[in-house]
Amino acid sequence: MRRQIEIGLLFSCTASYGLIAEAGRAGALRAINEVNADSAFDLTFNPVERDPQGNIDLYQPMCAEILRSTSARHVIGTTTSWSRKEVIPTLEKVDGILWYPCPHEGFEASDHVVYMHACPNQHLVPLMDWALPRYGRRAYLVGSNYIWGWEINRVARDLVMGSGGTVLGERYLRIGDTDVARMIEEIRATRPDFVLNSLIGSSSYAFLAAMAELRREDSAFAGGKVPVLSCNLTECELPKLGADAEGLISAGPYFHGAAGWPGGGRVFASSFEAAAYVSVRALAGLLAHRPGAETLCLRSLLDQPKEARFGIDRATHHVTLPALIAEVQQGRFEVISARDGVEPDPYLSRRSNRLHPNLTVVTP
Repeated sequence: MRRQIEIGLLFSCTASYGLIAEAGRAGALRAINEVNADSAFDLTFNPVERDPQGNIDLYQPMCAEILRSTSARHVIGTTTSWSRKEVIPTLEKVDGILWYPCPHEGFEASDHVVYMHACPNQHLVPLMDWALPRYGRRAYLVGSNYIWGWEINRVARDLVMGSGGTVLGERYLRIGDTDVARMIEEIRATRPDFVLNSLIGSSSYAFLAAMAELRREDSAFAGGKVPVLSCNLTECELPKLGADAEGLISAGPYFHGAAGWPGGGRVFASSFEAAAYVSVRALAGLLAHRPGAETLCLRSLLDQPKEARFGIDRATHHVTLPALIAEVQQGRFEVISARDGVEPDPYLSRRSNRLHPNLTVVTP
């Protein structure tokens, strides 16, 4: 007799960043279907879904509804760091656990969250380490007006200035805002060496469309000059962007077809799908043949050998991941730099995760 275990899915598939949420939901459901069809497991997952529709005020009550009105103690989801932080107090009150499948800004290690995507030393630091010697140290930073944008740009500013560089501008838009004109005019006027884009969803799509138009209008931005860099754009958004994405450079733990992701060699459409998929598979592995384990606290649940816990660090609840950098070429991401097995350092406490102040920069 297979144990019946309810798990929550909390994705805003109808939000301005809905493409990201849809990718995560697809990965979670794919893994649930595989687990339920696999005779090696003594359990069946029954998903309980809620869609906050991008309304930040709905995340907490919907998470609470899942955890209080069902037997679920594990929730896969949320997309933004804002929404993740909204549900943590509820998780703490009812001993719930969130499996978070998106990149985050670091400086957090909750006892109620498993961070299955990359933190800054696995995306932003390798990206800056790679980009500064190639493009230069004059940066322009844009981001969505919440903790992801603020913190990614804060760390990027420290890295750029620590290497002797300059931040020429730093602008933010509220989530869903597409008025990017001021940003574009400042970029046109300051002519930075590169732009770091930490916008999300429709704001990011509008910005990249405007940058593509700027490249057509001004030769100073054409031919690969002033590239746009990102730590959160993946394949799931390329159909929406179309030709506007050409030349975009993004950092992440997985791009379609890349090796090294802890998913058993499976191929995923994006890293968001991959992280949600592995979240469910890891949870299934930790619960299998351990009756009652679904009620354990995270510390007890992870009291397993490293292989049995999918490499999840017991201290920080983050995962060792590849650090890949890829460029959009002819409509798809092509990996141009790769580091394997980057251990998580969410607080950037290790010297190796800070750029050297005497970094030699060569402007192409």
